[in-house]
Amino acid sequence: MTTPAAAGAPSPADDPLPEALGLARGAGGASLGLKLLGGLAVRVLCPEFPPRLRSGQDMDFACVAKERKKVAEYLAGAGCEADRRFNNLNGDRQMYFNAPSGRPIDVMVDKLTMCHTLDFRPAFSRQPFTVDAVDVLLSKLQIIELNEKDAHDIVHLLAGLPLGSGAQAAIDTDRFGKLLGADWGWWRTVTGNLEKLPALVTERPGLVPPDAPYDPLAQARELQGVAESTPKSIKWKLRANVGDRVRWYELPEEVAH
Repeated sequence: MTTPAAAGAPSPADDPLPEALGLARGAGGASLGLKLLGGLAVRVLCPEFPPRLRSGQDMDFACVAKERKKVAEYLAGAGCEADRRFNNLNGDRQMYFNAPSGRPIDVMVDKLTMCHTLDFRPAFSRQPFTVDAVDVLLSKLQIIELNEKDAHDIVHLLAGLPLGSGAQAAIDTDRFGKLLGADWGWWRTVTGNLEKLPALVTERPGLVPPDAPYDPLAQARELQGVAESTPKSIKWKLRANVGDRVRWYELPEEVAH
């Protein structure tokens, strides 16, 4: 039996995924890369898990700089309205549109810059509709102050995807290790967040989806092992000597549209 939605709760009509996937598929059909980020990417990668819905959710995408102008033209042709002033000022790194539904669209160009800088380009073509699975995970693990939705997305990815470098829909441990071994700041933030997961899951057991094919805490421990054992660069070792005495992350600012 279907129960009525609670008052104020998001309804299926609030779900941005069909529209977002339609835009990603259309871009792929035009031989362009417009890849989902964030919670919508998690849902595409883990389609069997209950979705995290919220009213007014925007759509986050990534593209590469060499296709930026063609992606903007494609979105305009798909009925999306560009914020021309914002895009003229910031389009080399971020573009902003309103979808036909009125939902906001953010398109990151090449990189996501928040507490750390995550470059999507090395594995951009690996997944058809999202940035690479390890980049979706890292985009969440690089947040200094995790909120519940970020913890939800991390746990879902670790519960739904295998670790390894072979299968397409897998969390690439080689790329994970190389990034953390080259940059102590990344290593410090990511390992710190992985260490927080057991307590978060204990406090909120509902974070773990039902009938998950993988144990997210066991996978988190395995990733911690990768972070510890991966070879470290000279730059990493020099920065590690300074440690927490100097801030190792940026405090991201909201860019006004």
